[in-house]
Amino acid sequence: MGIMIESTPLRLTVELSGEIDHHNAAVLRMEADEAIQQNLSSIVCLDFGEVTFMDSSGIGFVLGRYKIVDSYGGSIEVVNLSQRLYMMMKLAGLEKLMKLKMKG
Repeated sequence: MGIMIESTPLRLTVELSGEIDHHNAAVLRMEADEAIQQNLSSIVCLDFGEVTFMDSSGIGFVLGRYKIVDSYGGSIEVVNLSQRLYMMMKLAGLEKLMKLKMKG
């Protein structure tokens, strides 16, 4: 599990790697929330390109960040999703709240 944060004036990118499960979701939430609250970027991009496994904690992670960003009028994009992760998020209804983009 890893997280890397990149910030520009208009966009905050949170690059995730490894596994997202109930064991490490709390650490990811803390680091992402701190960066989001410091920057208040209009677009927050969650990059799942290096995520190897995700359970329902990953859906909770995305939804929690959506609520924070939506509260100040920003938007979320979830990018570089594998086909499996894309389908999980689509089945959870996340495409109605944010942009979902598969790898490639």
